[in-house]
Amino acid sequence: MKFIANLIDALNERVGRAAIWLVLLSALVSAGNASFRYLFGMSSNGMLEIQWYMFSLIFLLGAGYTLKHDGHVRIDVIYGRLPKRAQAAIDIFGTLFFLLPVSLFITKMSWDMALVSFQINEGSPDPGGLLRWPIKMAIPLGFALLSLQGISEIIKKILFLLDRQPPAPVEQHPERIA
Repeated sequence: MKFIANLIDALNERVGRAAIWLVLLSALVSAGNASFRYLFGMSSNGMLEIQWYMFSLIFLLGAGYTLKHDGHVRIDVIYGRLPKRAQAAIDIFGTLFFLLPVSLFITKMSWDMALVSFQINEGSPDPGGLLRWPIKMAIPLGFALLSLQGISEIIKKILFLLDRQPPAPVEQHPERIA
């Protein structure tokens, strides 16, 4: 089981690190587009659409990475004061009954929509816009990666509860208020 969790972790780590670079690329495209618009009076629907495509990819492809690094928002009023074993049990429950059902449902529903979009070669209705099916394909991909990471987290929490591995070190998040 640990091997499977490690494979999933490695996959989401690579995808997440690639998505991080989209932040810089998105900022550069945005600045370039704004500069061309104000300096030369030129604008492009394709450039505007690529900006929101990249913004979407940052969140979709980064969700599993964020879960792996325990970066999702949570209310720590009670949870943070509980013992690590109780936290692990709550995480397993929440992942099994909330995260996985929702993310698997979205994966299934968005796959059907993305497949239709691909089959009809859906494009933007705006002049000079981009194809829509590639970004629609990113939705099931992102939620599938999130689902896989949820499975990895369950495996790691179960192994912790069975005393087969020490608790993971708590990452320091300076932006969080303890």
